[in-house]
Amino acid sequence: MKFEEAIDYIWKEIKQILQIEKEKIEEIVDYFFKAKNIFVYGAGRSGLVGKAFAIRLVHLGFPTFVIGETITKPVRKGDLVVLISGSGETIPVAMTAEIARRLGAKIISITANPDSHIARFADLVVILKPRDKKADLAPLGTLFEASAWIFLDGLIAELMAKKGESEESMKRRHATLE
Repeated sequence: MKFEEAIDYIWKEIKQILQIEKEKIEEIVDYFFKAKNIFVYGAGRSGLVGKAFAIRLVHLGFPTFVIGETITKPVRKGDLVVLISGSGETIPVAMTAEIARRLGAKIISITANPDSHIARFADLVVILKPRDKKADLAPLGTLFEASAWIFLDGLIAELMAKKGESEESMKRRHATLE
């Protein structure tokens, strides 16, 4: 069955993609704790991954905004901008990298392309690059987006531990109109 083959393939590839050095994770965490505000941006499915990450950052108590939303404040020096783009060349994300650099913000770029536009403007780059793409099992950017989602959720767990947060404390910052 193609479903089972796809799940096995995606699972195996993501485990390989997410082999990230412990030192890099520690460096990333440090950026979050030093930031005045955190801004997250991606386009398309990468943007959806970014929004999910931003929600969790809010649940952790970080002042977090999604670039492009109407209530987002301006990016300033001392802020952190997290950019997500598989190609690293998506025009609005690439332009955001340039603008954030010009404004003096720190930039973490998450991409599959180490030579990309957003990688060149970043202070720190996380490469999530599939080694063996099988389009019939994971079309378009599936492996990158799924890896980015899991990577960022793992980062939430690390930030949660470093902040001394629990699911209970996060629930207090969760939606109250449910």
